[in-house]
Amino acid sequence: MKMILAIVRPEKAKEVEDGLKAAGFSSLTEISVRGRGKQQGIVIGGMKYEKLPKELLMITCQDSELDQITEIIIKQGRTGNIGDGKIFVINVEDVITIRAGEHGEKTL
Repeated sequence: MKMILAIVRPEKAKEVEDGLKAAGFSSLTEISVRGRGKQQGIVIGGMKYEKLPKELLMITCQDSELDQITEIIIKQGRTGNIGDGKIFVINVEDVITIRAGEHGEKTL
């Protein structure tokens, strides 16, 4: 199992979510975050903004679904400009459903 942490522009988060849902991946967690990448913020009218608003999408999936999900995130989240975001992939050892106490991929 994998956990995908995708940091995307706020204005692209709904498009990414809709693309995932249309492909059958409806489960995700979204968190509003602020941060900066290599560009270290932006300057607008003489004012420097070091941390920009982004959305963090957390998706847990089976290994076989990873490529499809990341392709959707890239397609729906890309503007072609600096600051489009990043995707991090993490190995997940186990998933437990709190209500039923079930373990493993069947909980996804």
